[in-house]
Amino acid sequence: MKMKGGKAGKRIFLAVWLALILALLAGILLLSKNPTVRTETVKEAMRDGVLHEDNRISLFGLEVNPALISAYVVTGAILLAAVLIRIFAIPRFKMIPGKMQTILEKPVEFFSDMARTNSPNKSGFVGAYIFSAGIYIFLSTLFELLGVQAVTTRGVSISLPAPIADINGAIAMGVTSYLVILGAGLITGGLKGMLGVLKDFSLPISMSFRLFGALLSGLLVTDLVYYYTTLSFVLPVFVGVLFTLLHAVIQTYVLTTLVSIFYGEATEPRKKKMKKEKKVA
Repeated sequence: MKMKGGKAGKRIFLAVWLALILALLAGILLLSKNPTVRTETVKEAMRDGVLHEDNRISLFGLEVNPALISAYVVTGAILLAAVLIRIFAIPRFKMIPGKMQTILEKPVEFFSDMARTNSPNKSGFVGAYIFSAGIYIFLSTLFELLGVQAVTTRGVSISLPAPIADINGAIAMGVTSYLVILGAGLITGGLKGMLGVLKDFSLPISMSFRLFGALLSGLLVTDLVYYYTTLSFVLPVFVGVLFTLLHAVIQTYVLTTLVSIFYGEATEPRKKKMKKEKKVA
């Protein structure tokens, strides 16, 4: 009886999958005979995804990139969540944490451990910074999955992109991280410490374009898949979610790790550096 029931279940499962595949093929064939009208070529769509020259949004009378609106929305949501957690959640924390307290403490512990490991001399501030930067990068990357709609100055409805998918947002994050490292070198080692950080002048460029390039590649691939009718069934869901999740995790980890390592080097006492050089010699 069990064998018969198992075979029947497998047959039903295969029948459902075959029905779904046939429905997708039928939809592709029907739409290929009646193609949708495109207002722009794939080249124009991908170019606008990078430069945002055409699809711009009015903000208090100024035409701005859609990514700026995304940045404001994500920043506002993070600040609101921080205030609510501080008022309602943190006063109820206990020595033996519950599920909600554990979920809230895990990211803090992760970034604090990273700061202590890579910046053992001055881990307090950099721990707070990489936590803030990591949360912002992660959530702002996932933001594009929400598909929040906005109307451009041309009257076209678009989905707001991830803030760091815009080159300006990526540069802002890279330069801010570099200024944090530069300030740490100046405070800890004076002018010599600052000059030591200035030697790595390519650091903000590399961090900015690493963020921008990784997120932009996912954006362009997703736009390309969505553009062609025969690929716009089911596949964009897997492609978009997979690329977005991978980029959110990888870019958050990479940038926070780099910042904590360079911060640790900038705050390392000069005496220790001299001893290391003597031992190597």
